[in-house]
Amino acid sequence: MLLLLNKSVPLRCLLSRRPLKPFFLPRPSRPRRLPLLPRAAMGSVAGDAARLAYPPARRDDSVVDDYHGVQVPDPYRWLEDPDSEETKEFVAKQAELAETVLAGCPDRENLRREVTRLFDHPRYAAPFHRGNKYFHFHNSGLQAQSVLYMQDELDGKAEVLLDPNSLSKDGTVALSTYSISEDGNYIAYGLSESGSDWVSIHVMNVTNKQPMPDKLSWVKFSSISWTHDGKGFFYGRYPAPREGEELDAGTETNINLNHQIYYHVLGTNQSEDILCWKDPEHPKYSFGASVTEDGKYIILTVYEGCDPVNKLYYCEISSLPQGIEGFRERQEMLPFVKLIDNFDAQYQVVANDGDEFTFLTNKSAPRNKLVRVNIKNPELWTDVLPEHEKDVLESADAVNNNQLLVCYMSDVKHILQLRDLRTGNLIHQLPLEIGSVSEISCRREDKEVFIGFTSFLSPAIIYRCNLAPAIPEMKMFREISVPGFDRTSFQVKQVFVPSKDGTKIPMFIMSKKDINLDGSHPTLLYGYGGFNISLTPSFSVGRLVLCKNMGFVVCVANIRGGGEYGEEWHKAGALAMKQNCFDDFAACAEFLISNGYTSSNRLCIEGGSNGGLLIAASINQRPDLFGCALAHVGVMDMLRFHKFTIGHAWTTDYGCSDKEEEFQWLIKYSPLHNVRRPWEQSSGSQCQYPATMLLTADHDDRVVPLHSLKLLATLQHVLCTEDSPQTNPIIGRIDRKSGHGAGRPTQKLIDEAAERYSFMAKMLGARWTE
Repeated sequence: MLLLLNKSVPLRCLLSRRPLKPFFLPRPSRPRRLPLLPRAAMGSVAGDAARLAYPPARRDDSVVDDYHGVQVPDPYRWLEDPDSEETKEFVAKQAELAETVLAGCPDRENLRREVTRLFDHPRYAAPFHRGNKYFHFHNSGLQAQSVLYMQDELDGKAEVLLDPNSLSKDGTVALSTYSISEDGNYIAYGLSESGSDWVSIHVMNVTNKQPMPDKLSWVKFSSISWTHDGKGFFYGRYPAPREGEELDAGTETNINLNHQIYYHVLGTNQSEDILCWKDPEHPKYSFGASVTEDGKYIILTVYEGCDPVNKLYYCEISSLPQGIEGFRERQEMLPFVKLIDNFDAQYQVVANDGDEFTFLTNKSAPRNKLVRVNIKNPELWTDVLPEHEKDVLESADAVNNNQLLVCYMSDVKHILQLRDLRTGNLIHQLPLEIGSVSEISCRREDKEVFIGFTSFLSPAIIYRCNLAPAIPEMKMFREISVPGFDRTSFQVKQVFVPSKDGTKIPMFIMSKKDINLDGSHPTLLYGYGGFNISLTPSFSVGRLVLCKNMGFVVCVANIRGGGEYGEEWHKAGALAMKQNCFDDFAACAEFLISNGYTSSNRLCIEGGSNGGLLIAASINQRPDLFGCALAHVGVMDMLRFHKFTIGHAWTTDYGCSDKEEEFQWLIKYSPLHNVRRPWEQSSGSQCQYPATMLLTADHDDRVVPLHSLKLLATLQHVLCTEDSPQTNPIIGRIDRKSGHGAGRPTQKLIDEAAERYSFMAKMLGARWTE
């Protein structure tokens, strides 16, 4: 997996885990509800009659919470303490149980070998220019982390600038963010350890590659933005723990409060950093600071949660008599002017000419538009590019001085256009296959831009686009190829599935060509459905191996809650409407069965983070519909998620149990609180839960492991008793020195893919073919 680093960290991404790809993260009339039929226990370890010996977990029935008059037991509250010996013992025994099951999965090594072989190919990111040099990321194939290179010319010799692989033996130190100064002389970069969201920022002299003494700690959810004089940069951090408090960064569950913006002067100690902004009256707010491309303004964005809405303030650097450093002595925050001081819409800076700013916004435009305003005269706002009647305006970048490179999403596929910055008028539509724009590397002065593209059947293409001619010249700069992969052997189609209320849900279906629709194919259905995150086409070595060597059909459902059709689509799967996500996903599963792709006992569902919630809620609501479930790093306790790390930011999508109305939404689908014995719901039925693997990691400080641990204990207690029909295994895979997904080294990606997919293959009765 190629490491691609964002220029900033929007708060709406604080839950996302990118679509799982051995990698961060959405009907004819509705088919009739399938009857609860008895099924063979395909998930048994040593024959159909075998039962796993589940380790006992203590239940503390004295822990009961009162939610607005409703008594809710929480017998596994003790699992919320990651440092207790009892929790550690629980984790160790669950790891032993999982290994017992995985040892009985015959294709684990076949999958590991083939995924490793296909992963072993060179991968590149788009180059970018700073000062007098070009920079790009490259992974030779099986390197744990991608390496940052620099070169004088695009066709010149590339030399290593920063190799994260040299920082740890096991590859678990990852580069999570970076920024190169305007003159190209310095790079500030953030490192995370073991997958944690905590970052330490370091600085290197680019010219001689020598490290600077600067080191900044307690950084989280932060971009790095240099002032154009190269003297320093802005970053975001949380207060350090109080003296005497011990904290194993990444394993703690403490709530993250009081985010702050600082300015660091190069060559000074962090204790001398200048506090630029804080808001103690709103401790849950988070902030981002960036310098405009002309270097004139500092833009401060304020977030209250994960919704695509923000406040926006600005500060003119030249108006500070003693510069930013003068505020160190004054001990005052910078004098930001509040341009937008409410949370009614999203505002992202696209470009500015002095005081005249162009913004991308969803103000009165759920599919987004471009607007312009003079920030010194903010009464008059004008539309530059109105909202499209159907497509979502995903991004707009100023290029070639007075042009815009605009990316639209149309039915979950990207369209690229060149437009006039002043008028918004279309100049040219750039040629793209059906797929996703994965990255755009450009600045306003650039006449040449680089565009990354991917799809289900295209690993990656980097285009080099010359904007100087009247008709832009777009040529292939690099194409990433996977050895032994013949795309002509596969097919991808998009279908639109009617959900319970008739809403058409897009779904991509990838398989070998010309398969017989006889209901026999093992099938993997992936979903997310939340936080305005869109699942666009992307390439995955693991999914390719499943199709090629095990005859799988692989599907991605673009359910409501995502951003595929703009903010209305997002809101239709959030808060009181969250049940739409689960209905949409079930409808996609039923479509695959009724149209002959698969059968319920050959269908596996998968999702991560908010998608892990989707999977766990789906097996609670429709255990009859699936043969296997893989739930990664999921939000499982919907009544207490806001009490840990950054969970409070998710209340914009979920609501909060502290409020009675919202508690009533959450208790209805919270995975932890809705585990039922399906065989007791219908007399005489022997329906059981599908074979289930819950995946989490010890350094996941975004969706902390307690979610998966508490659900794992609950599922095993309720379902896996000696007298129950539940023979399908319920296990947990708990990774060490890993986090929510970002920065995971290549070998860990390969190992996880081999284990979860070999488990799935055995449970669905899939067979390996060369």
